[in-house]
Amino acid sequence: MRVDICEGWLSGATRCLSPNVNERPAGATISLLVIHNISLPPGQFGSGCVQQFFSNQLDCDAHPYFDQLRELQVSAHLLIERDGSLTQFAAFTQRAWHAGESCFEGRENCNDFSIGIELEGTDSSAYTEAQYIALATATASLMQAYPALSVDRIVGHSDIAPDRKTDPGAAFDWGRYRQLLQGEQLSL
Repeated sequence: MRVDICEGWLSGATRCLSPNVNERPAGATISLLVIHNISLPPGQFGSGCVQQFFSNQLDCDAHPYFDQLRELQVSAHLLIERDGSLTQFAAFTQRAWHAGESCFEGRENCNDFSIGIELEGTDSSAYTEAQYIALATATASLMQAYPALSVDRIVGHSDIAPDRKTDPGAAFDWGRYRQLLQGEQLSL
């Protein structure tokens, strides 16, 4: 898995372009990785609804929960599904709309300088080994492509928006992720 630094795309990821992106501010350096979770409807996996939601194609009448999503325009750079497959919605060079109101080390608007990765899951459902492997592999590739990213600049959405967000949640095994990431870094 490699990142095309000029274009900002990850090899091996399916592209599903989101309109919910814009340009990063001039001079912005990618220096933060934010891990999220999502499932649509909540707790249901493999529905394809996340891809539809991030591309503004979700039928908001198809499920009662979707009504609250009707006016939202959000995206992430990557989605890692339960089987480890990757979908990329925005080039890493673009600002995806994933973090919302957020702050890291006193710097607000984390979308300006971060990459957002969504794991298909919930705060309380165990993530799959395939997801951890895909996440560690993608992270190692991103760290190689964007040197300002480092292990200490990987956070959960809950870390940058603690009053609003809880993801990736208690079910996310940070130790397992960091163990796999260490192995990936050594193999690069």
